[in-house]
Amino acid sequence: MRVARWLGKRWVRWTLGSLLAAAVALGVTLSVLARRVEPFLRARIVDAISTHFHARVELDEFHLALGSGLHGEWGVWAHGSGLRIWRPAGWTSAAQLGTAGANEPMIALEEFRFHAPLRYKPGVPVHIAQVRLQGLTIRVPPRSHLAHAPQSTGPAMPGSQAGLVAFRVDSVACVGARLVMETGNPAKLPLEFAISHLILSHILPEGAVNFDAELTNPRPRGTIQTQGSFGPWVVSDPGASALAGVYRFEHADLSTLRGIAGTLNSTGRYAGTLHDMDVEGETDTPDFRLTRFSNTVPLHTRFRAQVDGTNGDTKLEAVEARLGHSNLQVRGEVVRVLAQVDGRPRSIGHDIALAVQAEHGRVEDFLLLVSRSNTPMLLGDLALTATLHVPPGPLPVQERMRMDGRFALTGTRFTNASVQNRIRELSLRGQGRPDDLKSPNPEDVQSAMHGDFSLAGGVLALPNLEYTVPGADIRLRGSYTLEGGKLDFLGAARMQATVSQMVGGWKGMLLKPADRFFKRGSAGAEIPIRIGGTRDSPEFAVDLNRLKTTSPQSPQSGPQ
Repeated sequence: MRVARWLGKRWVRWTLGSLLAAAVALGVTLSVLARRVEPFLRARIVDAISTHFHARVELDEFHLALGSGLHGEWGVWAHGSGLRIWRPAGWTSAAQLGTAGANEPMIALEEFRFHAPLRYKPGVPVHIAQVRLQGLTIRVPPRSHLAHAPQSTGPAMPGSQAGLVAFRVDSVACVGARLVMETGNPAKLPLEFAISHLILSHILPEGAVNFDAELTNPRPRGTIQTQGSFGPWVVSDPGASALAGVYRFEHADLSTLRGIAGTLNSTGRYAGTLHDMDVEGETDTPDFRLTRFSNTVPLHTRFRAQVDGTNGDTKLEAVEARLGHSNLQVRGEVVRVLAQVDGRPRSIGHDIALAVQAEHGRVEDFLLLVSRSNTPMLLGDLALTATLHVPPGPLPVQERMRMDGRFALTGTRFTNASVQNRIRELSLRGQGRPDDLKSPNPEDVQSAMHGDFSLAGGVLALPNLEYTVPGADIRLRGSYTLEGGKLDFLGAARMQATVSQMVGGWKGMLLKPADRFFKRGSAGAEIPIRIGGTRDSPEFAVDLNRLKTTSPQSPQSGPQ
Protein backbone atom coordinates (compact mmCIF):
# COMPACT_ATOMS: atom_id res chain seq x y z
CA MET A 1 0.00 0.00 0.00
CA ARG A 2 2.78 2.41 0.95
CA VAL A 3 4.60 1.60 -2.28
CA ALA A 4 1.45 2.38 -4.30
CA ARG A 5 1.00 5.74 -2.60
CA TRP A 6 4.64 6.60 -3.18
CA LEU A 7 4.35 5.68 -6.86
CA GLY A 8 1.10 7.74 -7.20
CA LYS A 9 2.71 10.86 -5.76
CA ARG A 10 5.71 10.47 -8.01
CA TRP A 11 3.40 10.08 -11.00
CA VAL A 12 1.42 13.22 -10.16
CA ARG A 13 4.59 15.27 -9.66
CA TRP A 14 6.00 13.96 -12.89
CA THR A 15 2.77 14.76 -14.76
CA LEU A 16 2.51 18.30 -13.38
CA GLY A 17 6.15 18.94 -14.11
CA SER A 18 5.75 17.64 -17.64
CA LEU A 19 2.69 19.83 -18.21
CA LEU A 20 4.48 22.89 -16.83
CA ALA A 21 7.52 22.20 -18.98
CA ALA A 22 5.28 21.71 -22.00
CA ALA A 23 3.46 25.00 -21.26
CA VAL A 24 6.75 26.85 -20.92
CA ALA A 25 8.03 25.28 -24.11
CA LEU A 26 4.79 26.14 -25.90
CA GLY A 27 4.94 29.72 -24.63
CA VAL A 28 8.54 30.07 -25.73
CA THR A 29 7.69 28.53 -29.08
CA LEU A 30 4.71 30.84 -29.58
CA SER A 31 6.74 33.86 -28.51
CA VAL A 32 9.48 32.98 -30.98
CA LEU A 33 6.84 32.34 -33.64
CA ALA A 34 5.18 35.68 -32.85
CA ARG A 35 8.49 37.48 -33.22
CA ARG A 36 9.07 35.82 -36.55
CA VAL A 37 5.55 36.66 -37.72
CA GLU A 38 5.92 40.33 -36.73
CA PRO A 39 7.72 41.43 -39.93
CA PHE A 40 5.18 39.61 -42.08
CA LEU A 41 2.16 41.15 -40.36
CA ARG A 42 3.79 44.55 -40.28
CA ALA A 43 4.37 44.41 -44.03
CA ARG A 44 0.82 43.09 -44.51
CA ILE A 45 -0.69 46.02 -42.58
CA VAL A 46 1.45 48.61 -44.38
CA ASP A 47 0.67 47.09 -47.79
CA ALA A 48 -3.09 46.96 -47.15
CA ILE A 49 -3.24 50.59 -45.99
CA SER A 50 -1.01 51.77 -48.82
CA THR A 51 -3.18 50.01 -51.41
CA HIS A 52 -6.34 51.50 -49.98
CA PHE A 53 -5.12 55.10 -49.78
CA HIS A 54 -2.85 55.05 -52.86
CA ALA A 55 -0.23 56.63 -50.63
CA ARG A 56 3.07 56.08 -48.90
CA VAL A 57 2.66 54.51 -45.46
CA GLU A 58 5.16 54.44 -42.60
CA LEU A 59 4.97 52.36 -39.42
CA ASP A 60 7.74 52.95 -36.87
CA GLU A 61 7.14 49.95 -34.60
CA PHE A 62 5.05 46.78 -34.56
CA HIS A 63 5.22 44.02 -31.92
CA LEU A 64 3.30 40.88 -30.92
CA ALA A 65 2.90 39.39 -27.45
CA LEU A 66 0.85 36.56 -25.92
CA GLY A 67 -1.96 37.43 -23.53
CA SER A 68 -5.68 37.23 -22.80
CA GLY A 69 -8.14 39.45 -24.62
CA LEU A 70 -11.13 41.54 -23.55
CA HIS A 71 -13.21 38.45 -22.77
CA GLY A 72 -10.42 36.34 -21.28
CA GLU A 73 -9.68 34.50 -24.51
CA TRP A 74 -6.03 33.55 -24.99
CA GLY A 75 -4.38 34.99 -28.07
CA VAL A 76 -1.93 37.53 -29.43
CA TRP A 77 -1.75 41.23 -28.59
CA ALA A 78 -0.54 43.42 -31.45
CA HIS A 79 0.92 46.83 -30.66
CA GLY A 80 2.10 49.48 -33.10
CA SER A 81 3.21 53.08 -32.95
CA GLY A 82 4.13 55.89 -35.31
CA LEU A 83 1.72 55.14 -38.17
CA ARG A 84 1.73 57.82 -40.88
CA ILE A 85 -0.26 57.92 -44.11
CA TRP A 86 1.01 60.58 -46.49
CA ARG A 87 -0.90 62.37 -49.21
CA PRO A 88 -1.40 60.40 -52.43
CA ALA A 89 1.28 61.11 -54.98
CA GLY A 90 -1.17 62.67 -57.47
CA TRP A 91 -2.41 65.33 -55.10
CA THR A 92 -1.15 68.88 -55.22
CA SER A 93 1.00 69.13 -52.13
CA ALA A 94 0.38 71.57 -49.31
CA ALA A 95 4.04 72.58 -49.57
CA GLN A 96 3.53 73.66 -53.20
CA LEU A 97 0.58 75.83 -52.20
CA GLY A 98 2.30 77.16 -49.09
CA THR A 99 -0.60 76.23 -46.79
CA ALA A 100 -0.60 75.04 -43.21
CA GLY A 101 0.19 71.35 -42.74
CA ALA A 102 2.73 71.33 -45.56
CA ASN A 103 4.97 68.84 -43.75
CA GLU A 104 2.25 66.86 -42.01
CA PRO A 105 0.89 63.44 -43.05
CA MET A 106 -2.73 63.12 -44.10
CA ILE A 107 -3.37 60.65 -41.26
CA ALA A 108 -1.12 60.19 -38.22
CA LEU A 109 -1.59 57.72 -35.36
CA GLU A 110 0.54 57.70 -32.25
CA GLU A 111 -0.37 54.21 -31.09
CA PHE A 112 -2.70 51.28 -31.84
CA ARG A 113 -3.36 47.95 -30.11
CA PHE A 114 -5.60 44.94 -30.77
CA HIS A 115 -6.02 41.33 -29.64
CA ALA A 116 -6.39 38.41 -32.06
CA PRO A 117 -7.25 34.81 -31.08
CA LEU A 118 -4.83 32.00 -31.91
CA ARG A 119 -7.48 30.21 -33.95
CA TYR A 120 -6.94 30.63 -37.68
CA LYS A 121 -8.49 29.04 -40.78
CA PRO A 122 -7.21 29.79 -44.28
CA GLY A 123 -9.61 32.07 -46.15
CA VAL A 124 -11.45 33.09 -42.98
CA PRO A 125 -10.74 36.62 -41.65
CA VAL A 126 -9.20 36.82 -38.21
CA HIS A 127 -11.83 38.14 -35.84
CA ILE A 128 -10.75 41.21 -33.81
CA ALA A 129 -13.24 42.39 -31.21
CA GLN A 130 -11.80 45.89 -30.81
CA VAL A 131 -8.92 48.00 -32.06
CA ARG A 132 -7.70 50.65 -29.61
CA LEU A 133 -6.24 53.89 -30.97
CA GLN A 134 -4.41 56.71 -29.23
CA GLY A 135 -3.61 60.13 -30.71
CA LEU A 136 -5.30 60.04 -34.13
CA THR A 137 -4.99 63.10 -36.41
CA ILE A 138 -6.81 63.30 -39.75
CA ARG A 139 -6.06 66.23 -42.05
CA VAL A 140 -8.69 66.79 -44.74
CA PRO A 141 -7.20 68.84 -47.63
CA PRO A 142 -9.15 71.50 -49.55
CA ARG A 143 -10.54 70.74 -52.98
CA SER A 144 -7.76 72.80 -54.59
CA HIS A 145 -5.31 70.04 -53.64
CA LEU A 146 -7.31 67.33 -55.38
CA ALA A 147 -7.13 68.34 -59.03
CA HIS A 148 -4.95 65.35 -59.87
CA ALA A 149 -6.09 62.97 -57.17
CA PRO A 150 -6.29 59.29 -58.10
CA GLN A 151 -9.72 57.74 -58.42
CA SER A 152 -10.81 54.96 -56.10
CA THR A 153 -13.32 52.22 -56.76
CA GLY A 154 -14.30 52.26 -53.10
CA PRO A 155 -12.81 51.84 -49.68
CA ALA A 156 -11.20 48.58 -48.73
CA MET A 157 -12.34 48.06 -45.19
CA PRO A 158 -10.73 45.53 -42.86
CA GLY A 159 -11.54 42.04 -44.07
CA SER A 160 -11.82 42.91 -47.75
CA GLN A 161 -8.17 42.46 -48.68
CA ALA A 162 -7.20 39.27 -50.43
CA GLY A 163 -4.23 37.29 -49.20
CA LEU A 164 -3.18 34.82 -46.54
CA VAL A 165 -4.31 36.98 -43.62
CA ALA A 166 -7.39 39.21 -43.49
CA PHE A 167 -9.14 40.82 -40.54
CA ARG A 168 -12.71 41.45 -39.43
CA VAL A 169 -13.01 44.25 -36.87
CA ASP A 170 -16.10 44.73 -34.69
CA SER A 171 -15.25 48.15 -33.27
CA VAL A 172 -12.55 50.80 -32.98
CA ALA A 173 -12.10 52.87 -29.81
CA CYS A 174 -10.01 56.03 -30.01
CA VAL A 175 -8.85 58.45 -27.33
CA GLY A 176 -7.49 61.89 -28.21
CA ALA A 177 -8.38 62.43 -31.89
CA ARG A 178 -8.20 65.55 -34.04
CA LEU A 179 -9.95 66.37 -37.30
CA VAL A 180 -8.18 69.19 -39.16
CA MET A 181 -9.97 70.82 -42.10
CA GLU A 182 -7.25 72.48 -44.18
CA THR A 183 -7.76 75.56 -46.33
CA GLY A 184 -6.30 76.38 -49.70
CA ASN A 185 -5.72 80.01 -48.69
CA PRO A 186 -2.25 80.56 -47.14
CA ALA A 187 -3.66 83.49 -45.15
CA LYS A 188 -6.18 81.30 -43.33
CA LEU A 189 -5.76 78.86 -40.51
CA PRO A 190 -7.15 75.33 -40.69
CA LEU A 191 -10.29 74.52 -38.73
CA GLU A 192 -9.70 71.97 -35.95
CA PHE A 193 -12.11 69.73 -34.06
CA ALA A 194 -10.83 68.09 -30.86
CA ILE A 195 -12.44 64.66 -30.29
CA SER A 196 -11.78 63.43 -26.77
CA HIS A 197 -13.43 60.04 -27.28
CA LEU A 198 -14.52 58.14 -30.40
CA ILE A 199 -16.00 54.67 -30.94
CA LEU A 200 -16.52 53.21 -34.44
CA SER A 201 -18.75 50.20 -35.03
CA HIS A 202 -20.60 48.34 -37.78
CA ILE A 203 -17.40 48.22 -39.79
CA LEU A 204 -18.25 46.53 -43.08
CA PRO A 205 -16.49 46.43 -46.46
CA GLU A 206 -17.37 49.40 -48.68
CA GLY A 207 -19.95 50.72 -46.24
CA ALA A 208 -20.57 53.53 -43.81
CA VAL A 209 -19.16 53.27 -40.30
CA ASN A 210 -21.25 54.10 -37.25
CA PHE A 211 -19.66 56.41 -34.70
CA ASP A 212 -20.24 57.66 -31.18
CA ALA A 213 -18.06 60.64 -30.25
CA GLU A 214 -17.49 63.22 -27.56
CA LEU A 215 -16.04 66.56 -28.69
CA THR A 216 -14.66 69.35 -26.59
CA ASN A 217 -15.72 72.63 -28.13
CA PRO A 218 -13.35 75.49 -27.17
CA ARG A 219 -15.61 78.47 -28.02
CA PRO A 220 -18.16 78.49 -26.62
CA ARG A 221 -16.66 76.09 -24.12
CA GLY A 222 -18.75 72.94 -23.77
CA THR A 223 -19.08 69.24 -24.55
CA ILE A 224 -20.72 67.87 -27.68
CA GLN A 225 -22.08 64.32 -27.77
CA THR A 226 -22.76 63.04 -31.29
CA GLN A 227 -23.76 59.77 -32.91
CA GLY A 228 -24.14 58.95 -36.58
CA SER A 229 -22.52 57.38 -39.62
CA PHE A 230 -19.51 58.30 -41.70
CA GLY A 231 -18.40 57.08 -45.11
CA PRO A 232 -17.63 55.32 -47.25
CA TRP A 233 -14.27 57.09 -47.22
CA VAL A 234 -13.71 58.76 -50.61
CA VAL A 235 -10.01 58.36 -51.32
CA SER A 236 -9.99 60.89 -54.17
CA ASP A 237 -11.56 63.59 -51.94
CA PRO A 238 -11.92 62.81 -48.21
CA GLY A 239 -13.98 65.95 -47.73
CA ALA A 240 -16.64 64.44 -50.02
CA SER A 241 -17.14 61.50 -47.65
CA ALA A 242 -20.74 61.26 -46.47
CA LEU A 243 -21.57 62.29 -42.91
CA ALA A 244 -24.87 62.17 -41.02
CA GLY A 245 -25.87 62.15 -37.39
CA VAL A 246 -27.41 63.83 -34.37
CA TYR A 247 -25.75 65.94 -31.67
CA ARG A 248 -26.30 67.25 -28.16
CA PHE A 249 -24.38 70.32 -26.99
CA GLU A 250 -24.77 70.88 -23.25
CA HIS A 251 -23.78 73.55 -20.73
CA ALA A 252 -21.89 75.69 -23.24
CA ASP A 253 -20.42 78.74 -21.55
CA LEU A 254 -21.14 81.74 -23.78
CA SER A 255 -18.88 83.97 -21.69
CA THR A 256 -15.95 82.50 -23.65
CA LEU A 257 -17.30 84.57 -26.57
CA ARG A 258 -16.46 88.25 -26.20
CA GLY A 259 -19.36 90.47 -25.13
CA ILE A 260 -22.07 87.93 -24.34
CA ALA A 261 -22.81 85.46 -21.56
CA GLY A 262 -25.20 82.67 -20.63
CA THR A 263 -25.43 78.88 -20.65
CA LEU A 264 -26.46 77.36 -23.97
CA ASN A 265 -27.91 73.91 -24.64
CA SER A 266 -28.52 72.69 -28.17
CA THR A 267 -29.75 69.59 -29.97
CA GLY A 268 -29.99 68.89 -33.67
CA ARG A 269 -29.04 66.80 -36.67
CA TYR A 270 -26.74 67.13 -39.64
CA ALA A 271 -26.24 65.46 -43.02
CA GLY A 272 -24.07 65.95 -46.09
CA THR A 273 -20.30 65.80 -46.44
CA LEU A 274 -17.35 67.23 -44.54
CA HIS A 275 -17.16 70.01 -47.13
CA ASP A 276 -20.87 70.83 -47.13
CA MET A 277 -23.21 69.99 -44.24
CA ASP A 278 -26.87 70.82 -43.75
CA VAL A 279 -27.53 71.37 -40.05
CA GLU A 280 -30.82 71.94 -38.27
CA GLY A 281 -31.60 72.09 -34.60
CA GLU A 282 -32.63 74.10 -31.56
CA THR A 283 -30.81 76.15 -28.93
CA ASP A 284 -31.97 77.23 -25.50
CA THR A 285 -30.23 79.92 -23.42
CA PRO A 286 -32.41 80.80 -20.41
CA ASP A 287 -29.95 83.41 -19.09
CA PHE A 288 -28.73 85.18 -22.23
CA ARG A 289 -27.20 88.63 -21.60
CA LEU A 290 -24.65 91.17 -22.78
CA THR A 291 -21.69 91.19 -20.42
CA ARG A 292 -21.69 94.97 -19.98
CA PHE A 293 -25.26 94.90 -18.69
CA SER A 294 -26.77 92.84 -15.89
CA ASN A 295 -30.16 91.85 -17.26
CA THR A 296 -30.80 88.35 -18.60
CA VAL A 297 -33.45 87.54 -21.19
CA PRO A 298 -34.31 83.95 -22.21
CA LEU A 299 -33.36 83.15 -25.82
CA HIS A 300 -34.61 80.14 -27.76
CA THR A 301 -33.93 79.45 -31.45
CA ARG A 302 -34.78 76.94 -34.13
CA PHE A 303 -32.42 77.05 -37.08
CA ARG A 304 -31.48 75.57 -40.44
CA ALA A 305 -28.00 76.29 -41.77
CA GLN A 306 -25.33 75.26 -44.27
CA VAL A 307 -21.85 74.76 -42.83
CA ASP A 308 -18.64 74.72 -44.87
CA GLY A 309 -16.43 72.28 -42.98
CA THR A 310 -13.28 73.59 -44.66
CA ASN A 311 -13.41 76.92 -42.84
CA GLY A 312 -16.38 76.83 -40.46
CA ASP A 313 -18.31 79.52 -42.37
CA THR A 314 -22.04 79.24 -41.73
CA LYS A 315 -24.97 80.39 -43.84
CA LEU A 316 -28.11 80.76 -41.76
CA GLU A 317 -30.95 79.85 -44.10
CA ALA A 318 -33.74 80.24 -41.57
CA VAL A 319 -33.64 81.05 -37.87
CA GLU A 320 -36.77 81.42 -35.77
CA ALA A 321 -35.78 83.05 -32.51
CA ARG A 322 -37.74 83.92 -29.40
CA LEU A 323 -36.15 86.60 -27.20
CA GLY A 324 -38.25 86.94 -24.08
CA HIS A 325 -41.75 87.33 -25.55
CA SER A 326 -40.58 88.53 -28.97
CA ASN A 327 -40.54 86.38 -32.10
CA LEU A 328 -37.87 87.09 -34.71
CA GLN A 329 -36.88 85.69 -38.09
CA VAL A 330 -33.18 85.84 -38.94
CA ARG A 331 -31.10 85.08 -42.03
CA GLY A 332 -27.48 85.77 -42.79
CA GLU A 333 -23.90 84.55 -42.53
CA VAL A 334 -21.28 83.97 -39.87
CA VAL A 335 -17.75 84.04 -41.34
CA ARG A 336 -14.46 83.46 -39.54
CA VAL A 337 -11.97 86.34 -39.94
CA LEU A 338 -8.19 86.06 -39.69
CA ALA A 339 -5.46 88.68 -39.41
CA GLN A 340 -1.68 88.70 -39.44
CA VAL A 341 -0.32 88.56 -35.88
CA ASP A 342 3.47 88.44 -35.54
CA GLY A 343 3.68 87.55 -39.22
CA ARG A 344 1.30 84.57 -38.92
CA PRO A 345 -2.46 84.32 -39.59
CA ARG A 346 -4.55 84.17 -36.43
CA SER A 347 -8.29 83.96 -35.96
CA ILE A 348 -9.61 87.23 -34.52
CA GLY A 349 -13.25 86.19 -34.32
CA HIS A 350 -16.25 86.05 -36.60
CA ASP A 351 -17.90 88.57 -38.87
CA ILE A 352 -21.68 88.38 -38.40
CA ALA A 353 -24.06 89.82 -41.01
CA LEU A 354 -27.77 89.22 -40.40
CA ALA A 355 -31.16 90.38 -41.62
CA VAL A 356 -33.66 90.55 -38.76
CA GLN A 357 -37.44 90.83 -38.86
CA ALA A 358 -39.79 90.96 -35.89
CA GLU A 359 -43.51 91.21 -36.62
CA HIS A 360 -44.80 90.42 -33.13
CA GLY A 361 -42.27 91.68 -30.62
CA ARG A 362 -42.15 93.52 -27.34
CA VAL A 363 -39.86 96.53 -27.07
CA GLU A 364 -39.04 95.82 -23.42
CA ASP A 365 -37.28 92.55 -24.37
CA PHE A 366 -34.72 94.48 -26.39
CA LEU A 367 -34.38 97.40 -23.99
CA LEU A 368 -33.66 95.08 -21.07
CA LEU A 369 -30.63 93.66 -22.89
CA VAL A 370 -29.02 97.08 -23.22
CA SER A 371 -29.90 98.47 -19.79
CA ARG A 372 -28.48 98.13 -16.29
CA SER A 373 -31.91 98.74 -14.81
CA ASN A 374 -34.27 95.79 -14.52
CA THR A 375 -37.13 98.10 -15.48
CA PRO A 376 -37.26 98.94 -19.21
CA MET A 377 -37.92 102.52 -20.28
CA LEU A 378 -40.85 101.54 -22.53
CA LEU A 379 -43.51 98.87 -22.79
CA GLY A 380 -45.28 98.13 -26.05
CA ASP A 381 -45.71 96.07 -29.19
CA LEU A 382 -42.80 96.19 -31.65
CA ALA A 383 -42.49 95.58 -35.38
CA LEU A 384 -38.92 95.68 -36.68
CA THR A 385 -37.02 95.25 -39.92
CA ALA A 386 -33.26 95.66 -39.69
CA THR A 387 -29.80 94.56 -40.73
CA LEU A 388 -27.20 93.68 -38.11
CA HIS A 389 -23.44 93.68 -38.60
CA VAL A 390 -20.99 92.65 -35.86
CA PRO A 391 -17.34 92.71 -37.02
CA PRO A 392 -14.67 90.93 -34.97
CA GLY A 393 -12.60 92.92 -32.52
CA PRO A 394 -11.59 93.43 -28.89
CA LEU A 395 -14.48 95.74 -27.94
CA PRO A 396 -17.71 94.46 -26.34
CA VAL A 397 -20.47 93.38 -28.71
CA GLN A 398 -22.68 96.42 -28.09
CA GLU A 399 -19.81 98.72 -29.11
CA ARG A 400 -18.89 96.73 -32.23
CA MET A 401 -22.37 96.08 -33.54
CA ARG A 402 -24.12 98.26 -36.09
CA MET A 403 -27.83 97.92 -36.68
CA ASP A 404 -29.87 99.86 -39.23
CA GLY A 405 -33.55 99.58 -39.91
CA ARG A 406 -37.08 100.75 -39.31
CA PHE A 407 -39.40 100.14 -36.40
CA ALA A 408 -42.97 100.76 -35.27
CA LEU A 409 -44.24 100.80 -31.68
CA THR A 410 -47.91 100.61 -30.73
CA GLY A 411 -49.68 100.55 -27.39
CA THR A 412 -46.63 102.18 -25.82
CA ARG A 413 -46.39 103.26 -22.19
CA PHE A 414 -43.46 104.72 -20.24
CA THR A 415 -42.60 102.87 -17.05
CA ASN A 416 -41.44 106.09 -15.40
CA ALA A 417 -44.59 107.46 -13.69
CA SER A 418 -43.42 111.05 -14.00
CA VAL A 419 -42.82 110.70 -17.73
CA GLN A 420 -46.13 108.92 -18.26
CA ASN A 421 -47.97 111.71 -16.40
CA ARG A 422 -46.32 114.24 -18.69
CA ILE A 423 -47.50 112.20 -21.69
CA ARG A 424 -51.04 112.16 -20.28
CA GLU A 425 -50.92 115.92 -19.75
CA LEU A 426 -49.61 116.42 -23.29
CA SER A 427 -52.50 114.37 -24.70
CA LEU A 428 -55.26 116.12 -22.74
CA ARG A 429 -53.94 119.62 -23.40
CA GLY A 430 -53.40 118.74 -27.07
CA GLN A 431 -57.09 117.86 -27.30
CA GLY A 432 -58.05 121.11 -25.54
CA ARG A 433 -59.16 119.32 -22.35
CA PRO A 434 -56.99 120.84 -19.60
CA ASP A 435 -59.82 120.60 -17.05
CA ASP A 436 -59.68 116.78 -17.27
CA LEU A 437 -56.20 116.83 -15.72
CA LYS A 438 -57.92 117.05 -12.30
CA SER A 439 -60.11 113.98 -12.96
CA PRO A 440 -60.05 111.43 -10.10
CA ASN A 441 -59.99 108.66 -12.73
CA PRO A 442 -57.00 109.48 -14.96
CA GLU A 443 -56.99 108.02 -18.45
CA ASP A 444 -54.41 105.41 -19.40
CA VAL A 445 -52.86 107.18 -22.36
CA GLN A 446 -51.07 104.93 -24.82
CA SER A 447 -48.88 106.24 -27.55
CA ALA A 448 -47.29 105.09 -30.79
CA MET A 449 -44.03 105.84 -32.52
CA HIS A 450 -42.24 104.86 -35.69
CA GLY A 451 -39.17 105.82 -37.65
CA ASP A 452 -35.78 104.82 -38.96
CA PHE A 453 -32.89 104.10 -36.64
CA SER A 454 -29.16 103.42 -36.62
CA LEU A 455 -27.34 101.85 -33.68
CA ALA A 456 -23.55 102.12 -33.62
CA GLY A 457 -20.93 102.57 -30.93
CA GLY A 458 -23.54 102.28 -28.20
CA VAL A 459 -25.54 105.26 -29.53
CA LEU A 460 -29.03 104.95 -31.00
CA ALA A 461 -29.61 107.60 -33.68
CA LEU A 462 -33.22 108.45 -34.64
CA PRO A 463 -33.29 110.83 -37.62
CA ASN A 464 -37.06 110.95 -38.20
CA LEU A 465 -38.87 109.74 -35.11
CA GLU A 466 -42.62 110.36 -35.07
CA TYR A 467 -44.41 110.05 -31.75
CA THR A 468 -48.20 110.33 -31.49
CA VAL A 469 -50.72 110.45 -28.66
CA PRO A 470 -54.37 111.47 -28.86
CA GLY A 471 -54.33 115.20 -29.53
CA ALA A 472 -50.64 115.54 -30.40
CA ASP A 473 -48.16 114.54 -33.08
CA ILE A 474 -44.48 114.97 -32.15
CA ARG A 475 -41.69 114.73 -34.68
CA LEU A 476 -38.12 114.46 -33.39
CA ARG A 477 -34.59 113.85 -34.45
CA GLY A 478 -31.70 113.06 -32.13
CA SER A 479 -29.94 110.30 -30.23
CA TYR A 480 -30.13 108.10 -27.17
CA THR A 481 -26.97 106.75 -25.48
CA LEU A 482 -27.36 103.18 -24.24
CA GLU A 483 -24.73 103.57 -21.53
CA GLY A 484 -26.20 106.12 -19.10
CA GLY A 485 -29.43 106.73 -21.03
CA LYS A 486 -28.58 110.26 -22.23
CA LEU A 487 -31.34 111.96 -24.30
CA ASP A 488 -30.66 114.63 -26.95
CA PHE A 489 -33.62 115.44 -29.22
CA LEU A 490 -34.98 118.42 -31.14
CA GLY A 491 -38.39 118.59 -32.73
CA ALA A 492 -41.85 120.03 -32.85
CA ALA A 493 -45.18 119.15 -31.27
CA ARG A 494 -48.30 119.67 -33.43
CA MET A 495 -51.44 120.00 -31.34
CA GLN A 496 -55.12 119.72 -32.29
CA ALA A 497 -55.94 122.58 -29.91
CA THR A 498 -54.68 126.14 -29.94
CA VAL A 499 -52.39 127.49 -27.20
CA SER A 500 -55.29 129.17 -25.43
CA GLN A 501 -57.38 125.98 -25.56
CA MET A 502 -54.46 123.96 -24.19
CA VAL A 503 -54.15 126.26 -21.16
CA GLY A 504 -57.88 126.81 -20.58
CA GLY A 505 -59.65 129.00 -18.01
CA TRP A 506 -58.93 132.68 -17.59
CA LYS A 507 -55.27 132.16 -18.45
CA GLY A 508 -56.33 130.70 -21.76
CA MET A 509 -58.47 133.75 -22.47
CA LEU A 510 -55.43 135.96 -21.94
CA LEU A 511 -53.40 133.85 -24.37
CA LYS A 512 -55.83 134.08 -27.30
CA PRO A 513 -53.76 136.84 -28.99
CA ALA A 514 -50.78 134.47 -28.92
CA ASP A 515 -52.56 131.71 -30.86
CA ARG A 516 -51.54 133.21 -34.20
CA PHE A 517 -47.84 132.90 -33.34
CA PHE A 518 -48.14 129.09 -32.94
CA LYS A 519 -50.58 128.46 -35.78
CA ARG A 520 -49.10 126.18 -38.45
CA GLY A 521 -51.32 125.06 -41.32
CA SER A 522 -54.13 122.76 -40.16
CA ALA A 523 -52.67 122.33 -36.68
CA GLY A 524 -54.12 124.23 -33.77
CA ALA A 525 -50.59 124.95 -32.59
CA GLU A 526 -47.05 123.84 -33.38
CA ILE A 527 -44.49 124.23 -30.62
CA PRO A 528 -40.73 123.69 -31.10
CA ILE A 529 -39.42 121.52 -28.28
CA ARG A 530 -36.19 120.13 -26.94
CA ILE A 531 -35.74 116.94 -24.89
CA GLY A 532 -32.59 116.40 -22.83
CA GLY A 533 -31.48 114.87 -19.57
CA THR A 534 -31.49 111.10 -19.07
CA ARG A 535 -34.00 108.32 -19.35
CA ASP A 536 -34.55 108.44 -15.58
CA SER A 537 -34.69 112.25 -15.39
CA PRO A 538 -35.85 113.61 -18.76
CA GLU A 539 -36.06 117.36 -19.35
CA PHE A 540 -38.76 118.78 -21.65
CA ALA A 541 -38.60 122.40 -22.76
CA VAL A 542 -40.00 124.75 -25.37
CA ASP A 543 -37.18 125.82 -27.69
CA LEU A 544 -37.66 129.57 -27.48
CA ASN A 545 -34.76 130.29 -29.84
CA ARG A 546 -36.44 128.44 -32.67
CA LEU A 547 -39.79 129.97 -31.74
CA LYS A 548 -38.36 133.50 -32.17
CA THR A 549 -36.89 132.73 -35.59
CA THR A 550 -40.06 131.13 -36.88
CA SER A 551 -42.53 133.26 -38.80
CA PRO A 552 -46.15 132.88 -37.73
CA GLN A 553 -47.14 132.32 -41.35
CA SER A 554 -44.52 129.64 -42.18
CA PRO A 555 -46.30 126.28 -42.73
CA GLN A 556 -43.94 124.07 -40.74
CA SER A 557 -44.87 120.47 -40.15
CA GLY A 558 -41.78 119.02 -38.62
CA PRO A 559 -38.61 119.68 -36.66
CA GLN A 560 -36.16 122.25 -37.94
